[in-house]
Amino acid sequence: MSRFDTTRWSIVLRARGEAGEARVALQALCMRYRPPVLAYIRRRGYGAESAEDLTQTFFTRFLEQAYHAAADPARGRFRAFLLTALKRFLIDSDEENRAQKRGGHVQFKSLDDALSGTSLERIADHQSPETAFERDWAATVLEAAMSRLRTEADEAGKQQLFDHLSQFLLERPDDADYERIADTLKLRRNTLAVAVHRLRQRLRELVRDELAQTTSDRSELESELRQLRTALSTVMA
Repeated sequence: MSRFDTTRWSIVLRARGEAGEARVALQALCMRYRPPVLAYIRRRGYGAESAEDLTQTFFTRFLEQAYHAAADPARGRFRAFLLTALKRFLIDSDEENRAQKRGGHVQFKSLDDALSGTSLERIADHQSPETAFERDWAATVLEAAMSRLRTEADEAGKQQLFDHLSQFLLERPDDADYERIADTLKLRRNTLAVAVHRLRQRLRELVRDELAQTTSDRSELESELRQLRTALSTVMA
């Protein structure tokens, strides 16, 4: 059995139905990746309350109507499938909204509604919905990996060390930063540098593992890693 046979998305794709293990795996993925879905909907111009309602409705339908049953096991990256399903859902929702307007019942703000008044601030940076989705997807992956790394540090009795060094895991510290933290922790500078290197290495491993849970083979994993790097470079540019 390969390592990808037991990832959450592989379990979902293999079961294709309401099997207990598959549903638990799918629910876990949906809970984890709620932020990018919400970010996409907000970027489409919906207000905060409407976006929350739409996000909740989307995931409810995603689970109850087994959207995943339409996923192709041969090329089933969860990120790409989730975004495609979300776009289709919003098209249907907009159609429902227009029908309700014609019938005199309005539940959600449309994009036209959101462009009026104070809602303009939500799209002031002109970031596309797709970019917002990818940005928050990357952030969610990193946050999950960092949370696991923090837990490992706590369990190893190295919480203080992690708290001081976590700020250096995504951006390289300068010499003054190393000296300051080394003095605070009463450690040699070289010892500190080794600790940062090891934490970065472990963080990369955890990021790969997080992405592996959303893919079904190695080629998909490598593709998702490239996408993650692109999203992060856009955010940090």
